[in-house]
Amino acid sequence: MAAAGIFLAIIMAVNIAVLGVDLTTRSQYPLLTLIQSIEVAGFLERLDVYFLFLLMIGGFIKISVFTYVVVTGTANVFNVKQPSRLAYPVGFVILLISIIIASSYTEHIHEGLGAVPIYIHLPFQVIIPLLLLIIAFFKNRKKKGQHQNKFLKGGVHQK
Repeated sequence: MAAAGIFLAIIMAVNIAVLGVDLTTRSQYPLLTLIQSIEVAGFLERLDVYFLFLLMIGGFIKISVFTYVVVTGTANVFNVKQPSRLAYPVGFVILLISIIIASSYTEHIHEGLGAVPIYIHLPFQVIIPLLLLIIAFFKNRKKKGQHQNKFLKGGVHQK
């Protein structure tokens, strides 16, 4: 995790060093702009095609892993014996949500900065973990109390 942060910091430092602060802040994808500007000895050009190809492969792998996790997790939650039976319904839901969520890049960024922190990050990163912690605390307290009552009555030593 720390390596990813260091890598991102190095990439941003290189972006700012090569493109400058003004172009880096105005560009939607500063790394792509940086790669488009690479030209070595007049023959090594157009590296942006390879960068976009690798970006698409990485995106495909990321979406595939997330879809697999959703299918497996849903199968575990609902006790489905064959998780592969959920692949098409989950894929259909992902397709519908991807069409409905945002129609443009600007709308995507607006929703990502406005709605997502309130309706997704806050519940999943703060509220649900706190509720689970409270529930676990009370369950363990109840079990601990029952265990002490058995011990005081002598129920633990009997066979």
